[in-house]
Parts: sequence; structure tokens; C-alpha cells
Amino acid sequence: MALSIINIHVNVTGSSTRFFNVLAANLAITDGTTIAATAFLDDSGNAATAFPVVTNGYYNFYINGVLQEGDLYTISETELTFNDITGTLTAGTPLVIEAVELVTQV
Repeated sequence: MALSIINIHVNVTGSSTRFFNVLAANLAITDGTTIAATAFLDDSGNAATAFPVVTNGYYNFYINGVLQEGDLYTISETELTFNDITGTLTAGTPLVIEAVELVTQV
């Protein structure tokens, strides 16, 4: 059997949306602590109404500019939830959520 080369071209494009919050007060965190999507601002500085539902992509969550491990949080359309961690975030700490949606085109 002769060797044949299969050439597959797949283009992947992505779009990202970011949401920002600077804590106005200290936030005590335990397992299940939530922050509502409406507490964040979108890329344009407008109050967010919801986080996008990401079906083919991922969310990134940053605390004070540091990317957090994926198991430490869950993001739904309505809120950010902290999982299995305890601690306190101090007032003035910036929080950033980035929703990345990927689209493939053959």
C-alpha cells in the first residue's frame, strides 16, 4: 500500500470577553462563596448583566493579575463561585474574568 499524505486545514478563531471588578470591601472566602456577574464591569465599562455561556472554549480567572487554577472556581451565566478554598481577599483587589470562545472552520 502506497503512503498517502492527508492535508487537513482547520482554522481556529477565538473571541474573548473580559469582566472586571475591584473589591470595595474585604471578601471572606469559603467553599461556595459567590460573586454575582452583576458585580462586574464589561470591556466597555458597563455593568455586566451576565457572563457569556462558553460552549467551545474556556474561562480564565485572575486575582490581582495572577491566573488562578481552574479547579478553584466555577463560572456560570450568573456568578463566579469559589471551590474548596478559604481565605480573605482585601479591598482594592482586582478580579478579572476572561471568557474565550473558540470557533473552528474547515
